[in-house]
Amino acid sequence: MSKKDPQGVAVILDYMNENNRPYSAQDVFGNLQKQLGLGKTAVVKAMEQLAQQGKIKEKVYGKQKIYFADQSQFADVSDADLGDLDGRIAELNSQVQTVTQSCKKLDAALKELQSSLTTEEMTKEVEELKQECCACRERLKGIKSADNHVTPEEKEKVYKERNAYLKEWKKRKRLASDMIDSILEGYPKSKKQFLVSGFIFASLSQMQ
Repeated sequence: MSKKDPQGVAVILDYMNENNRPYSAQDVFGNLQKQLGLGKTAVVKAMEQLAQQGKIKEKVYGKQKIYFADQSQFADVSDADLGDLDGRIAELNSQVQTVTQSCKKLDAALKELQSSLTTEEMTKEVEELKQECCACRERLKGIKSADNHVTPEEKEKVYKERNAYLKEWKKRKRLASDMIDSILEGYPKSKKQFLVSGFIFASLSQMQ
C-alpha cells in the first residue's frame, strides 16, 4: 500500500473505535496483519499519523506508546447502562466457561478416539491373536503328548538331592574355614598368601 492510500489508516481507525480499548502499535500490527498485509513500520506510521490528527489518543509509558480511541466521540454512559454491561459481561463469561468445558470434553473424547484402534486395525489384531492362540494350543498339545515328562516324584527327588548336596557343601565349607582360621593363628603371612600357596601346592599335587 502506498503512502497516499488511506485505506490502511481508515481500517486502523475503525478498528480502534470499534474495540475502544488501549493498544500498542505491535498489538494492532499483530491483530490486523492478515487483514491489511501491512508491515510493522507502516502500522506504526499510521498510528502516529492518526494520533497527530487527533483521531486517536496517545499515552507514553516509559519507552512504550499506547493508543486508544478518542473518548469524546462516544456518548456518556449512565450507571444503569454500566450495570447492564456488567450483567452482559457476566453472562458472556458464563457462556465462555460453558463452551470451554465443552471443548475440553470434546478434546478428551477426540484424543481417546485418536488413540483407539480403527476397525481395520482391530480386525487385524484379532486375527493375529487367533493365530497366536492356535500356535500356543499346538505347542501345548505337543508338550502334553511328549513321553519325557518329569513326574512330580522325580522332581521332588531332584530337589531333595540338591538340598542334601548343598547342605554337605556348606558343612565342608565351614569346616575348611575353621581349619584355615586355626592355621592362620600361627601362620606368619596373610590369609591371601596362605590361600595362594595352598592353591599352588594342590595344583602341583594333581600334576604328580
